[in-house]
Amino acid sequence: MKQNIFSRIARSLVGSLVALTVAAPVLAQNTFPSREIRLIVPWNAGGSNDISARALSSILGEKGIRVVVENVPGATGSIGMTRVARAEPDGYTIGMGTSSTLALIAQNLTPLRNSEFASIARVTTDPLLLLVPYNSPYKNLDEFIAFVKKNPGKVSIGTPGSNNLNHIFALMTGRIAGSEIIVAPYTGGSRVIADLAGGQINAAVLKPSESKAQIDGKLVRALGVFANEPLQAMPDVPTFKSKGYDVFPYGPLVQMAYLVAPAKTPQAVQDRLIAMFSEAIQSERFKKLSAEGSAVVDNLTGEALNKEVVGVTAALVEVGEKVFANQKK
Repeated sequence: MKQNIFSRIARSLVGSLVALTVAAPVLAQNTFPSREIRLIVPWNAGGSNDISARALSSILGEKGIRVVVENVPGATGSIGMTRVARAEPDGYTIGMGTSSTLALIAQNLTPLRNSEFASIARVTTDPLLLLVPYNSPYKNLDEFIAFVKKNPGKVSIGTPGSNNLNHIFALMTGRIAGSEIIVAPYTGGSRVIADLAGGQINAAVLKPSESKAQIDGKLVRALGVFANEPLQAMPDVPTFKSKGYDVFPYGPLVQMAYLVAPAKTPQAVQDRLIAMFSEAIQSERFKKLSAEGSAVVDNLTGEALNKEVVGVTAALVEVGEKVFANQKK
């Protein structure tokens, strides 16, 4: 008799555990988030990634979801993204990954690996511009390239971070001129544009969203777009390709920003993060803001985004090896 009672109790406990196991993902998805989410931007405040993060925070805040943006700049994004990778995998700490950090991963310049993150949603893809101070004597791309050619090792080009796409395109500017340039790395685009407008550096490689206000205010001038197609928002700025300059000799490159969580975040929580942030990214308000900065918004999430991250990293392995190997020579 006692054995039957114990058997029934055991079966009941097993059944309860199974029910809880099945219900846990649903429960997590229904209750998350129950407190504020910390979104780490691994760059200084005021840059394009920071602007996008704060816009998403505002949009989600209107829906009762509190997202606090925290700027953790340094080491071309590695310091902030390391905090994300090491955070508790509960969905309450996420980060803004970029192609800049992927370039470091590709070149083994950081201990971080893509496997330490769960991809949530792509925020934007962004073209890059070559800019000079507005009062620079070089008013077009051909004049600036000629200036670089005549002054090997004397022309400074500022970039947010180093060993990233901005750095690569700065070096490519020297390459097409057949000359060496000085790359001046900063901890964020806002600092680059400030020094460029002040004439502290000769040129800079930045996103349109990081420089449009200064372009409109006639503090800096855009000379060229590192892309094959012109920007709709800046149709008068030529592409390097249209001027006969090949800045993609080793294959296409894409500058992008995307959201990630720690790798072991439960799938149900990942799904909730994807749903929340995708809705905000696809909102007309965010799309309009992005378009004003010539950034492109798509709907790449989850595993599809992860495949894109792996693909971009692979491309950066090849390009980084060739470009930076040539620099060392």
